[in-house]
Amino acid sequence: MNIRPGQALPYLLVLPGTLIVLGLLVLPVADTFTGTIGPEGDRLALYRQFFSYDYNITVIVRSVRVALVTSVLSLFLGYFAASVIARASGLWRQILLVCAVFPLLTGAIVRSFAWMIVLGRNGLLNSTLLSLGIINEPMPLLFTEVSLILGLVYLFTPLAVLSLIGVIEAIDRSIIDAATSLGASPRAVFRQVTLPLIAPGLLVGGVLVFTGSLAAFATGRLLGGEAETILPTLLNEKAMISFDWDAAGVIAVVMVAITFAVVLVGQFAARRLNPSAG
Repeated sequence: MNIRPGQALPYLLVLPGTLIVLGLLVLPVADTFTGTIGPEGDRLALYRQFFSYDYNITVIVRSVRVALVTSVLSLFLGYFAASVIARASGLWRQILLVCAVFPLLTGAIVRSFAWMIVLGRNGLLNSTLLSLGIINEPMPLLFTEVSLILGLVYLFTPLAVLSLIGVIEAIDRSIIDAATSLGASPRAVFRQVTLPLIAPGLLVGGVLVFTGSLAAFATGRLLGGEAETILPTLLNEKAMISFDWDAAGVIAVVMVAITFAVVLVGQFAARRLNPSAG
């Protein structure tokens, strides 16, 4: 089959970008995966050894739980924030948008340190509660799963807001008014009209927040500590402290597999809510 020069031009234009993605993303991930394949006859030896420890399974479950809770809370808060911004106009819209994405203007380490100041034993929250006489001694707020989730929600809610603003603005207000005029309650309008229409934004925002939470090393280290170890901190421990590169490779593959599974589940849920979204 003869390909005319004009037909080959689009392929030539995307070729450099494709090669860069393959070289910097696909090949390193593939090399990490092949490095975890055991000898012939027992290809899954490293995985079997890794999953034989209850501690590793506990870390995986905690990491997925924290990422899921963070995603739900971030999408919940992001939806209300995006709805307010989408309805605003002029200068107010710009001010609200800047306030919503302000956390993105500082690094993850700075934001995590800010939460350490708030939640520390002698931090702002404990000092306030002590001064008001609500508590008699400082509460252990830092290095808990709650503090980790708070830091991650603060970190990734702006991504949920940015993912939802566009789809909320694209909703035709007349559709909402028509459903309301036909007697639908606000809950029914949201469930049957609004939710299917914002499904693409929920999918994008949910995947961004989940994958970011699953790989948030700095926040996990500063706010979770050793008591609430998650997968990225465990990977750092195996690679940089124990120098167990086999276990580190297995953790990396597990994180990639969890991410792909979440993307597939998200796409399935988005199609169920809105067939045109998938």
